[in-house]
Amino acid sequence: MPEKSNYSRRLFLKTSAMAALLAAIPSSVKAFYNDVKTFILPRKTVVPVKISVNKKSYELKSDSRTTLLDVLREDLNLTGTKKGCDHGQCGACTVHIDGERALSCLTLAVMVPGKEVTTIEGLADGEKLHPMQEAFIECDGFQCGYCTPGQIMSAVACVNEGHTNSVEEIKEFMSGNLCRCGAYNGIVQSIQKVAAR
Repeated sequence: MPEKSNYSRRLFLKTSAMAALLAAIPSSVKAFYNDVKTFILPRKTVVPVKISVNKKSYELKSDSRTTLLDVLREDLNLTGTKKGCDHGQCGACTVHIDGERALSCLTLAVMVPGKEVTTIEGLADGEKLHPMQEAFIECDGFQCGYCTPGQIMSAVACVNEGHTNSVEEIKEFMSGNLCRCGAYNGIVQSIQKVAAR
């Protein structure tokens, strides 16, 4: 009988100690989180942003940390620019900023005021497709189509930059754009076709 009461006392002490420990953890974790949030994490700052996309001006309020890709897709409803890896490794989000290719997932929206942004939606002239868009159709430069907008934007830049002297050069300057379907031969042929015009 005495052993049973000792056992119960030990169990009671262990349980009480565990309950006290668990009760203390949430407050210390919360205090730590608030310290991190206050001193380490960047604070959300909403700023007015005026940008020009496809020759139209837009004024909006955006978090200073928002990427151009998110503004294009979520605020301006220009969903042709795709979100692939969101780390600047696949090229699906390629746009032109003042005529030069740029990865919109790595570009903050607050960096582009005063510059002209061109997306895949702004490449065509009304109903008339851009020659690169036509070439992609004719040469079967796409399969699933997900990477195609970024591929086309990079392909136009590749031609404009004059990097079409050989297949190897085209591949080198298009290497930042990945195609999971493997339509690379059609993409290279499309670029060669436009460059020959």
